[in-house]
Amino acid sequence: MYEEVSFVAYHFNWDHDDVLELPHWERRRWCEEISKIHERMNDEPATTTRSLGSLR
Repeated sequence: MYEEVSFVAYHFNWDHDDVLELPHWERRRWCEEISKIHERMNDEPATTTRSLGSLR
């Protein structure tokens, strides 16, 4: 649980208590979504300008 809370809180800048109030399945889902965003960002060429639209 510590890993999930710290991961979501860090990446979304959410309050610790807000993240703890989420059910476990939802925290896991947010962790998965954040990881997918990182993977897509890391797969893009360094010269590409990233926008929110490119993360979808």
